[in-house]
Amino acid sequence: MDSQTAADKNSTINNVNRSLQAFWSNLSENQRSILKKIWSILTYKWQWQIILNAPFLAIWVLDQTIPAVHSFDMQLISSLPIPMMLKTYLGFS
Repeated sequence: MDSQTAADKNSTINNVNRSLQAFWSNLSENQRSILKKIWSILTYKWQWQIILNAPFLAIWVLDQTIPAVHSFDMQLISSLPIPMMLKTYLGFS
């Protein structure tokens, strides 16, 4: 197993950065504007993805930090009018 040291990782990152900067400097203005438009569309969609997933992230954080959430879930599921056969199949009884 080859593990990289911090210096190796930094040099790899620096090499990638230099390559990307060289690539960017070799592009024409038209190509740069097209890539900027594509990047703005992607980042806009990522922003919406983060916004739409934020409530699920909050629920996940609460689930990981507050153990009472699980007991509430179990009480809620057991109070639902689900047939006993399905409850035992799902492991809630």
